[in-house]
This record gives sequence, C-alpha cells and structure tokens, in this order.
Amino acid sequence: MVKARKYVVKKYFEGLPKRSDYEIVEEELPPLKDGELLVKSEWLGVDPYFRAYNKFFPVPYDQFGYQIVSMENPIEVTWKVPDLGDLSPAVAIGVAGATGISAYFGFLEICKPIAGETVVVTGAAGAVGSVVGQIAKIKGCHVIGFAGSYEKVKWLEEDLGFDKAFNYKTVDVAKVLREAAPSGIDCFFDNVGGDLSNIIMSQMNKFGRISICGYISSYNDEHLPKVTIFQPLMVLKQLKAEGFIVRRWIDRWPEAIEQLVSWLKNGQIKSREHVTYGFDNVIDAFVGMLKGENYGKAVVKI
Repeated sequence: MVKARKYVVKKYFEGLPKRSDYEIVEEELPPLKDGELLVKSEWLGVDPYFRAYNKFFPVPYDQFGYQIVSMENPIEVTWKVPDLGDLSPAVAIGVAGATGISAYFGFLEICKPIAGETVVVTGAAGAVGSVVGQIAKIKGCHVIGFAGSYEKVKWLEEDLGFDKAFNYKTVDVAKVLREAAPSGIDCFFDNVGGDLSNIIMSQMNKFGRISICGYISSYNDEHLPKVTIFQPLMVLKQLKAEGFIVRRWIDRWPEAIEQLVSWLKNGQIKSREHVTYGFDNVIDAFVGMLKGENYGKAVVKI
C-alpha cells in the first residue's frame, strides 16, 4: 500500500487562514486499477481562489492539490507538462500552467486589446497580473500596473517592462492615473476589486473592456464591503465587464501553453516564482501569498 499525506480543511476560515484550520491526514491509497496513474507531486501552487472558495464546500474537505501522492485517471488529467528546456519545472504550474493560461485567455479573449491602447492591471505583481502586463506589452499596449509595495513597483517597471507602476497604498490613485493615462483607459484587468477598481473604472474610455479575474481585496472579509455603485459608469461609458473561470477555455489550453512557453523561451515573458520549501510549510506559503508577500507565482517545492 502507498501512503499519502494531504491537507484537510477542518473549519471555515475567519479572516486569514490559520494552521489550526487544517489537519494533515495520512491515508493509504487503494491498489491501482487498470489505466490509473500514481502521481507524486514535486511542486505545489498556492492561489487566491483557495481562499475565495472556502465556504463553497462543507467541512471537512480536502484542500485542492495539497497532496504529495495521488491517483489520477489519465482521461481527467488536464494537461501534460510541455518541453520546458532550461526553464524551471515550476513554470509548469505558473506561467505555463493555469495562472498563465488565465492571463492569456482572460486578457486576450475578454479585453481584446488593440496596439496603442492603454491597459491597467491590478494585482500586477501577482501570478496572473504579472503575465497579463507582459502580454499587453507584446500586443503593443501602454501598460500601467498597481501593486502593494515600492519594491514590486520597481520590479514591474525595471524587469517586466510596464510603462508605469504605482503602489496603491501610497498614491492618490485618481491623480496618478490622470497623469499616466491622460487619454483614458481602454482595458482593465482586475484581480483586486473594491474601491481601487471603482476609481480605475471612472477613468475608462467609452466602450472600454473589463476582465474580472478576482477580488482579493475582500477574500478575508467576513462580510462583503459596501462600495460605490458602478452601474452609472457602465451605462454612461458603455463599458463591458466580464468575469471568468479559466476552465471555460479548457479545450484550448494547449494553444495557450504552446504560446506562453514560446514567449518564455524567447524572452518576451519573464517568469518569477516565490518558492517555499517543504510540504509542512504549505500553509505559510498560502497565507504569505494572501498577504501579498509573493512576486509572481507562489509555489512550494516538496
């Protein structure tokens, strides 16, 4: 028998998740059936949606993906790791994985950017936002990012090629946007929600497009915050806003992976992983990501 360790959520989170909300369970896996695969994890990803979906399931429930060994049906395996060459294997769950694919389809299919347009990205130093901004530059757009520290702002501008980036905690957002985007904003990729998003929307051009990937600003709130209504902006500026879940395009994932890996290999996209070591430290990585400690994709090396 093969033994597997996994994280089980035993109580609903209150605010930031805590170690006491989890239990590490060891279980014996049943014998493999014909056609099944025994999979051993080398890298695990931690993502904001693990927090957002917490109360969608009755407790206790297995935390998605937080398991060292698992059994899989090959028919249900989403994708096979592509040839990454000299790239880190962690890229397969980052830029060339679901987060990069979210950036690819969520931006290109919903925002439909045109060269010369102005694009704003919130959560721009995170796993998805950092890729969105780089894709926007590839498509010839003027790119503005918002992140949560001076160091992240510097990384976005100096390393990833954002035209301008700002620490939303220390600036007058409306003022810096008027200066950085005097002709208005055409596309907005939102990972954050809340007041920041409303301010950005107020400076969008007519027929602007908004892709809503997440709302991390309120994931840890027990009650959703009240914000200024946005319907007048939507009507007067004739904006289009659309939320998405990346599995919508699952039949096209190979297309995205091929293109993302190509951009990585030729240097048009840069990948950065925030690495935590050890299965026992998964919760530290998860909470750190929710607190904004990561640059790019937060991953755990088992």
